[in-house]
Amino acid sequence: MATTKKKTRKLRGHVSHGHGRIGKHRKHPGGRGNAGGQHHHRINFDKYHPGYFGKLGMRNFHAKPNQKWAPVVNLDKLWSLVSDDIRLAFAKSKKAPVINVVKAGYYKEAAVSLRLRVGQMPPLPTA
Repeated sequence: MATTKKKTRKLRGHVSHGHGRIGKHRKHPGGRGNAGGQHHHRINFDKYHPGYFGKLGMRNFHAKPNQKWAPVVNLDKLWSLVSDDIRLAFAKSKKAPVINVVKAGYYKEAAVSLRLRVGQMPPLPTA
Protein backbone atom coordinates (compact mmCIF):
# COMPACT_ATOMS: atom_id res chain seq x y z
CA MET A 1 0.00 0.00 0.00
CA ALA A 2 1.29 3.45 -0.85
CA THR A 3 2.26 5.67 2.08
CA THR A 4 -0.08 8.41 0.88
CA LYS A 5 -3.12 6.14 1.36
CA LYS A 6 -2.43 5.36 5.02
CA LYS A 7 -4.53 6.74 7.87
CA THR A 8 -1.37 8.05 9.53
CA ARG A 9 -1.08 10.76 6.86
CA LYS A 10 -4.63 11.96 7.58
CA LEU A 11 -4.07 12.05 11.34
CA ARG A 12 -0.96 14.25 11.16
CA GLY A 13 -1.55 17.38 13.17
CA HIS A 14 -4.23 15.84 15.40
CA VAL A 15 -2.92 15.66 18.95
CA SER A 16 -4.14 12.24 20.05
CA HIS A 17 -3.63 10.59 16.65
CA GLY A 18 -6.89 8.66 16.89
CA HIS A 19 -6.22 7.08 20.27
CA GLY A 20 -8.27 9.45 22.43
CA ARG A 21 -7.26 11.96 25.09
CA ILE A 22 -8.43 10.02 28.13
CA GLY A 23 -7.58 6.36 27.47
CA LYS A 24 -4.34 7.15 25.60
CA HIS A 25 -2.34 4.69 23.53
CA ARG A 26 0.03 3.25 26.08
CA LYS A 27 2.33 0.25 25.68
CA HIS A 28 0.72 -2.73 27.51
CA PRO A 29 -2.23 -1.44 29.52
CA GLY A 30 -3.60 -4.87 30.48
CA GLY A 31 -0.23 -6.57 30.91
CA ARG A 32 1.53 -8.82 28.42
CA GLY A 33 0.05 -12.08 27.20
CA ASN A 34 -2.25 -13.87 29.61
CA ALA A 35 -1.43 -11.60 32.54
CA GLY A 36 -4.13 -11.01 35.12
CA GLY A 37 -6.12 -14.17 34.45
CA GLN A 38 -6.90 -14.47 38.15
CA HIS A 39 -7.02 -10.72 38.80
CA HIS A 40 -8.11 -7.93 36.43
CA HIS A 41 -9.02 -10.28 33.54
CA ARG A 42 -10.86 -12.77 35.73
CA ILE A 43 -14.30 -12.28 34.17
CA ASN A 44 -12.95 -13.03 30.68
CA PHE A 45 -11.08 -16.15 31.84
CA ASP A 46 -14.02 -17.48 33.87
CA LYS A 47 -16.45 -16.89 31.02
CA TYR A 48 -14.46 -17.98 27.97
CA HIS A 49 -11.77 -20.28 29.43
CA PRO A 50 -13.29 -22.26 32.32
CA GLY A 51 -10.85 -24.72 33.88
CA TYR A 52 -7.78 -22.84 32.61
CA PHE A 53 -6.24 -22.67 36.08
CA GLY A 54 -5.63 -25.55 38.48
CA LYS A 55 -4.23 -29.05 38.35
CA LEU A 56 -5.71 -32.04 36.60
CA GLY A 57 -4.39 -35.56 36.30
CA MET A 58 -0.98 -36.96 37.06
CA ARG A 59 2.24 -35.56 35.65
CA ASN A 60 4.53 -37.95 33.83
CA PHE A 61 8.07 -36.59 33.82
CA HIS A 62 10.21 -37.80 30.91
CA ALA A 63 7.30 -39.52 29.22
CA LYS A 64 8.64 -41.86 26.59
CA PRO A 65 6.65 -41.68 23.36
CA ASN A 66 5.50 -44.84 21.58
CA GLN A 67 6.52 -47.29 24.31
CA LYS A 68 3.97 -49.77 23.04
CA TRP A 69 5.01 -49.41 19.36
CA ALA A 70 6.13 -52.85 18.24
CA PRO A 71 4.79 -53.94 14.84
CA VAL A 72 5.43 -57.64 14.28
CA VAL A 73 6.45 -59.38 11.06
CA ASN A 74 5.91 -63.09 10.72
CA LEU A 75 8.92 -65.20 9.79
CA ASP A 76 7.02 -66.59 6.79
CA LYS A 77 7.00 -63.06 5.35
CA LEU A 78 10.71 -62.31 5.88
CA TRP A 79 11.61 -63.09 2.28
CA SER A 80 9.06 -60.54 1.07
CA LEU A 81 11.24 -57.80 2.60
CA VAL A 82 14.13 -58.78 0.31
CA SER A 83 14.27 -57.70 -3.35
CA ASP A 84 13.99 -60.34 -6.08
CA ASP A 85 17.60 -60.11 -7.28
CA ILE A 86 18.96 -60.61 -3.75
CA ARG A 87 16.55 -63.50 -3.20
CA LEU A 88 17.83 -65.24 -6.34
CA ALA A 89 21.46 -64.62 -5.32
CA PHE A 90 20.94 -66.24 -1.92
CA ALA A 91 18.80 -69.10 -3.26
CA LYS A 92 21.88 -71.08 -4.30
CA SER A 93 24.14 -70.27 -1.33
CA LYS A 94 23.97 -71.59 2.22
CA LYS A 95 24.22 -68.06 3.62
CA ALA A 96 21.26 -65.88 4.57
CA PRO A 97 20.85 -62.15 3.87
CA VAL A 98 20.88 -59.60 6.68
CA ILE A 99 17.44 -57.98 6.75
CA ASN A 100 16.86 -54.77 8.67
CA VAL A 101 13.27 -55.26 9.82
CA VAL A 102 13.18 -51.87 11.61
CA LYS A 103 13.99 -50.12 8.33
CA ALA A 104 11.14 -52.08 6.75
CA GLY A 105 8.78 -50.73 9.42
CA TYR A 106 8.70 -53.70 11.81
CA TYR A 107 10.14 -54.15 15.28
CA LYS A 108 9.85 -57.85 16.09
CA GLU A 109 9.83 -61.17 14.29
CA ALA A 110 7.29 -63.77 15.29
CA ALA A 111 7.70 -67.45 14.48
CA VAL A 112 4.19 -68.73 13.96
CA SER A 113 3.91 -72.36 12.87
CA LEU A 114 7.61 -72.50 11.92
CA ARG A 115 10.07 -74.71 13.72
CA LEU A 116 13.38 -72.94 13.15
CA ARG A 117 16.61 -73.01 15.10
CA VAL A 118 18.36 -69.78 16.03
CA GLY A 119 20.06 -68.22 13.02
CA GLN A 120 18.01 -70.10 10.45
CA MET A 121 15.98 -68.43 7.74
CA PRO A 122 12.58 -69.73 6.69
CA PRO A 123 12.57 -71.66 3.41
CA LEU A 124 12.54 -69.66 0.19
CA PRO A 125 9.04 -69.14 -1.18
CA THR A 126 8.37 -71.03 -4.37
CA ALA A 127 7.27 -68.46 -6.90
